[in-house]
Amino acid sequence: MGVSFDKIDGDMLLKFDVRPSANPTSEKDRTAKLADPGFGRVFTDHMAVVRYSQAKGWHDARVESRANFALDPATAVLHYAQEIFEGLKAYKRDDGGVNLFRPDANARRFRNSADRMAMAPLPESVFIDAVEQLVRIDRAWMPGGEGSLYMRPFMIANEVFLGVKPSAEYIFAVIASPVGSYFKGGPAPVSIWVSENYTRAAIGGTGAVKCGGNYAASLRAQAEAIDHGCDQVVFLDAIERRYIEELGGMNVFFVFDDGSLLTPPLGTILPGITRDSIITLAKDSGMRVREETYTIDQWRSDAGSGKLKEAFACGTAAVISPIGTVRSASGDFTINNGAAGTVAMGMRKKLVDIQYGRAADPHNWIRKVL
Repeated sequence: MGVSFDKIDGDMLLKFDVRPSANPTSEKDRTAKLADPGFGRVFTDHMAVVRYSQAKGWHDARVESRANFALDPATAVLHYAQEIFEGLKAYKRDDGGVNLFRPDANARRFRNSADRMAMAPLPESVFIDAVEQLVRIDRAWMPGGEGSLYMRPFMIANEVFLGVKPSAEYIFAVIASPVGSYFKGGPAPVSIWVSENYTRAAIGGTGAVKCGGNYAASLRAQAEAIDHGCDQVVFLDAIERRYIEELGGMNVFFVFDDGSLLTPPLGTILPGITRDSIITLAKDSGMRVREETYTIDQWRSDAGSGKLKEAFACGTAAVISPIGTVRSASGDFTINNGAAGTVAMGMRKKLVDIQYGRAADPHNWIRKVL
C-alpha cells in the first residue's frame, strides 16, 4: 500500500497507510494494564509515523505496530537536541464516543515550536489526522471513569551528521498511553519550592517552545524542590529573579479578593492550552482576567494579608492543581490555609465536564473522533 498526498491551500494532505499489529495485546493483558495504568508507563499497540526529507518533503505516513526506532550513533537529535513534542488527551464520552480537546491548538503550537527550533514545519492537518488515526485503531485502550488516553506527538531530527546546522531529515510520530485519574481521591493542594539558584528561560530563548531541553533544564531544580519536601518547583524570571514565571511543567494562576484572576504574561513561558482555556472560561463567568507580572514578594505579602485567596497550577496532565504551601530559602507561607479553593475546583469541573462531553461546548473546543 502506498502513500498519496496533494496540495490544498498550501497545506499537505497525507493518506495514512494503516497496518494493524499482527500481535496486539490480548484482552486479558490489556484489561490488567488498564486496571491501574498510572501515568506514562503503559502504552498502546500502535504508533503513527511520518517522515521528512528535503528531497521528498513529508511522506511515508503510516500507522503501524509500536516499535523501536533504529538510530545511528551520529543521529542529529542525540547531539544537538532538535526535538519538540506535544501532549493532549482523548476522553471517552458517556455514549461511548471519544473526544479530543482542542487538537488544533496543539497542532498550531507544534508548528510554532518547529519554527523556533529550525525544524521542518508539519502541516496542522497532518498532526490532527495522525492523532485521530491512532485513537481510532487503539480505542480499546481507552480507560473508563476519569481516565483518558494521553497522546504524545513528537518530532526528532534524524539526519546522520556531526555538524551544527538544522537537520535535513525528521521523524514525526505519535504514541499513546492510557492514564488513570491524576489524583486519587480528588485534587489535593501541592507544595511549591521557589527556585533561587536556577532559571527556566530568558527573553529570546526557548521558554515558549515545547522542547525537551526546557524540561531537562528543570530537572535539577525539581530535584531541589523534592529535597525540600515539595511537590513542584516554581521559577522566577532570569533577569531580576523576582517575577513568577511558571512551574516545572505547568502554568500558574492567582485569585484575589476582588474577584480577579491573574496569570503571568506570555513571552518566556509556555503558552499553555489549559491556561488559555481557563482564561476564556473565567471571562465567560464575568471574572476580570489580568495577564500581568507578579513578584514573589507580592505573592508572600498578599497571601499573608488575605488579599490573595487562591493559587493554582494548570496543565494537560493534572488539569488544575491547587497550591497550598510555598517554601523558599526566605521562609514559607500558605494560601487559603493550605486548602483547595472554590474558584480552582469550580474551574476544574467546568473544564473537565467539557472535555468528557458532559457540558456544553460554547467555543467548539471538542473534536469528536468516534
